Amino acid sequence: MPRRPAPGLRVFYGHDPIPAPGEPVAGGTAKFQRLASRFPNRPTDFTLLYLGSTWLPRDLRPLLLLARRRRVPIVVNQSGVAYPGWAGEATDEINRRFRRALLAADHVLYQSEFCKRSADAFLGEPRGSWEVLHNAVDVDHFTPAARPPSDGPVVLLGGDQTQAYRLELALRTFARLLAAEPEARLLVMGRLVSSPEPLIAELGLRGKVELLGRYAQRDAPDLLRRAHLLLHTKVKDPCPSAVIEAMSCGLPVVYPASGGTVELVGNEAGVGVPHADGWERDEPPPPDRLVEAVVKVLAALPTYAAAARRRAVERFALGLWLDRHAELFADLVRDAVPRGRSSRTR
Repeated sequence: MPRRPAPGLRVFYGHDPIPAPGEPVAGGTAKFQRLASRFPNRPTDFTLLYLGSTWLPRDLRPLLLLARRRRVPIVVNQSGVAYPGWAGEATDEINRRFRRALLAADHVLYQSEFCKRSADAFLGEPRGSWEVLHNAVDVDHFTPAARPPSDGPVVLLGGDQTQAYRLELALRTFARLLAAEPEARLLVMGRLVSSPEPLIAELGLRGKVELLGRYAQRDAPDLLRRAHLLLHTKVKDPCPSAVIEAMSCGLPVVYPASGGTVELVGNEAGVGVPHADGWERDEPPPPDRLVEAVVKVLAALPTYAAAARRRAVERFALGLWLDRHAELFADLVRDAVPRGRSSRTR
């Protein structure tokens, strides 16, 4: 029987290295970057294995076996799942790795209530304990601008545009917004999966749209402060950190009313637009409905902006999130978690 590692908390995230503070991140790497600032990555002598479903290691199976042989507790941060609407025939194959990690976990952190429901439907219920813990941001780093932009209004499409419909919907929504707000501008952050230039030309948006490209976390607040509101076009988004970052900078959010985004924004920090919400295909709301929501937010922008900042600080501050991880890690390392049960801890 292999010996346990020496006592003490040492966390391994399944990858080496982890992006350093300020370096560009994508998807699940942002949370590992934040965690590693307090719990450094220890690939060799770890006493706790922490995995994220959006950034699972290639050697997942042998790593899980190693953790079990060492009797090291496993924590899984569970985000979304594959479903036919975006994954098509690859749904089962993608979910197989998610399921392997989730069922091996001693404790599962679901990023939203939506994440728990979708994981139960496509992966099964966890064998260990679990809780819902929304993502978090550094609210002292992501702060509102001293003064809102004087031109515009400026609409921001944040995050990475990894699905083509997200950018197309934003451009078509923005084109219709210009009828009500002819001085409006659109900023597009992050990676793109296809060139937007043909659609920009078709819609007559040249000179109105600025493509900001990929960015580092240290630069994100300044980019967010250039805008008045966030247009988030992804449907069924599990728990988008880009939304929390925008809210922390005082940007209200207009979005399709599905996924974990509903839990983040609530009733006061923006406007969700209802749409057909099924697993078989992604059907975002039409541009006209999103424009109505944008106009509504702009009409009461100071109220929405203040509520967005307040909600981010009260509910999604990084310090609270890290403190909860510290409590959980201490408990798991100190006490073995019995297998074969499913219970919510908080």
